[in-house]
Amino acid sequence: MLMQGFTSFLGLLYLAMLVLAVVALVMAALFRDDAYRAADKHNKGFWLIILGIAVAVNLLVPMLFLQLAGLVATIVFFVDVRPALKQVSGGGFGRRRGGSSSDGPYGPYNGGR
Repeated sequence: MLMQGFTSFLGLLYLAMLVLAVVALVMAALFRDDAYRAADKHNKGFWLIILGIAVAVNLLVPMLFLQLAGLVATIVFFVDVRPALKQVSGGGFGRRRGGSSSDGPYGPYNGGR
């Protein structure tokens, strides 16, 4: 009974690592290539390859050591690369630079003045 609970826990852990790697891969693909250069991080292709390998290892190779290496790469992307990319690109994937939170679809909202 204890072993069955442990294996289900490990299954959830493997699934969580896979989901994190897939989310990081999608986020890495959504940022522009010049944002990587501006943030002084490796280029977009490098991160797509590293995170793609992490996803493939989580799906195909049931070796915990390799999965943990992919988890480290995923954590580095989330903690170091993604914040730098967001800062360089203005806070998001499709956000315009210099925009304000009060901007409407036709320009800034001035409150009826």
